[in-house]
Amino acid sequence: MANSHAKGKKKKLVVRVSSFRRLLLILAFLAVTPPIFFHFRLRRFQQMRLKKCTWVKNPPLVCAHGGDPTNAFPNTMSAYRAALVSKVDCIEIDVSRSSDGVLFALHDRFSYIAFSPPPLDSHLTQSGICSACLIKEIDRSHLFPTEFRDQQIPTVEDALVLVSKSVRQVILDAKVGPPNYEKGLATDILSVVERTRCTNCLVWAKSDTLARDVIKLTAEIPVGYIVLKDSSTGTRTNLLRIKAAEVVGVYHPLINESLVKILRGRKKKVYAWTVDEEDSMLEMLFQCVDAIVTSHPALLQRQMQYIRTECLEEGFSLL
Repeated sequence: MANSHAKGKKKKLVVRVSSFRRLLLILAFLAVTPPIFFHFRLRRFQQMRLKKCTWVKNPPLVCAHGGDPTNAFPNTMSAYRAALVSKVDCIEIDVSRSSDGVLFALHDRFSYIAFSPPPLDSHLTQSGICSACLIKEIDRSHLFPTEFRDQQIPTVEDALVLVSKSVRQVILDAKVGPPNYEKGLATDILSVVERTRCTNCLVWAKSDTLARDVIKLTAEIPVGYIVLKDSSTGTRTNLLRIKAAEVVGVYHPLINESLVKILRGRKKKVYAWTVDEEDSMLEMLFQCVDAIVTSHPALLQRQMQYIRTECLEEGFSLL
């Protein structure tokens, strides 16, 4: 009987010790779990802040596509002046050549809109088909309010005289078309650059032939080539094509961390085009591209200022 009673006491003691150990384990778990949880949460927060704020130390160029076309037609003096008032870092000028060899700040797809009424055959409005006299007669003032009446198509030379000394960079986006295509176009562009003493000009084009022609003629003007999605195959064009090119203009949906890393590894700058939606602007900032080409420069500037303020308030260091 006494032996049975002793065994019962011993069993109760084992149960108590076991319960005590279990309680200690629970308390230890509760003590350790919150710090671990908050550690990983803090680490996640820091990673997100780093992604959001890294660009602040080296912000991309805000590049106005054809000037600021919010209230003026792209590639007009009014659009360029509006961009300069906004204090953009960069202006992209579309370069088209008339049938008699004059370079105009013009994109073919916009020249069709400029005719009022537009001709039935849009091919007739391509700048290469039109003479300089005909292009100069195009006036798009009827499309905008009276305060934006300076809507004639300027020559590239006039455009460069206006903007080149007021921005950090000018991108000359050369358009290749009939009847002469690339023939002599590189020489014509460089002649205008030299006459206007545009020391901050960059020439790029979708034509690799033209880009290579410019590189052959001069080492003083930086050159870029374009990466986009091939409309016929749906695949991305070759990322690394022209070794001597300093800049790669990439269609913005194609840009990701891997692409940026590859191009930076080859010492090439990454310019994103044409970024007009807020979400896309934010993504390009987070990818830390070197320049963002946009038709809405003021919107991009507001987004950058908002994020910059947020980052500084959260303690992000610019050092």
